[in-house]
Amino acid sequence: MVAPGVRREAVAHVVATHGVSQRRACQVLAVDRSSVRYRSLRPDDVEARAAMKAVAGERRRFGYRRIHIMLARQGIVMNLKKLRRLYREERLQVRRRGGRKRALGTRRPMLVPDAVNRRWSLDFVSDAFTDGRRFRVLAVVDDFSRECLALVADTSLSGHRVARELDAVIARRGRPQMIVSDNGTELTSMAILTWCQRTNVAWHYIAPGKPMQNAFVESFIGRFRDELLNEALFSSLQDAREQIRAWRDDYNHHRPHSGLGNIPPAEFAEKNRLEMRAA
Repeated sequence: MVAPGVRREAVAHVVATHGVSQRRACQVLAVDRSSVRYRSLRPDDVEARAAMKAVAGERRRFGYRRIHIMLARQGIVMNLKKLRRLYREERLQVRRRGGRKRALGTRRPMLVPDAVNRRWSLDFVSDAFTDGRRFRVLAVVDDFSRECLALVADTSLSGHRVARELDAVIARRGRPQMIVSDNGTELTSMAILTWCQRTNVAWHYIAPGKPMQNAFVESFIGRFRDELLNEALFSSLQDAREQIRAWRDDYNHHRPHSGLGNIPPAEFAEKNRLEMRAA
C-alpha cells in the first residue's frame, strides 16, 4: 500500500470485516490516523473533466498536452500538471499502436510503360508437391516486354528473401523505376521498406481487393498455372525448380505472346532496345 487512498480503503475494509475500531485498524496496518480521516478540499472540476473527455472522445490520438491546448482555446485554463492528473484519473491515456511499421509505397497514378525496366510487377502463386506439402512461387514480370524476370520457388518466401531476389534481378538487367504489387505481408514488411530506401525504387501498392490493377502479372500467373502448374506433378522442390526454370526459358524465348504481335517476350524486348538505339 503506497497511495493514501489505498491505505484508507484498507482501513475501511478491516473495520467493516473484523468489527474493530478505526484506531485499532490503523495500528495493525501501520497507517497514520490523520491520513485516514483526511478529506480532500479539492474541487471536483466537473466541467473541466467533461470538456477534457469531450475533446479526447473527438480526437482519440491526442495526448494530454494537446488536450491542454484545446481546452485553453475553449477558455478553460489550468495548470498542465493538474490537467495531467485529471487526464490519468479519467483513464484517457492514448494506447500505443501494436502493429509494426509497414512499407507504404507510392499512391501516385501509374503511367503505361513505354520501354523495358520502366515498371515491374510481382505476385505469389502457390501449388503442392505430390505428398501434399505446399510451396510458393514468386513471379516477377516486366510490364512492357512481358518478360518473366524471375520465378522463385520455395516452401517459404519472406520479405528479406524477396529483397534478395530483386537484387539478383537488378544485377542482371538493371534497376526499374517502379515495382507494382498487392498488399501482402511479405511485400509490406520492413525489409521491403528498407530495400526501397536503399535502391531508390518507387513501390506502388494496388488497392485492396483490386487485382485488376496488377493485370500484367495476374495474366502471366494465369498462363503459368494453366500451362505448367495444372499440367505437371512435382515430387520435390528441386523437381519443381527444374520444371519451372525450363518453362520460364520457353516462355521468354520461344512461346509466341498474343499481346506482343505473336513474338516471344525476349525477342520483343531486344527489338525495342534496337529501336531505341537507332532513335
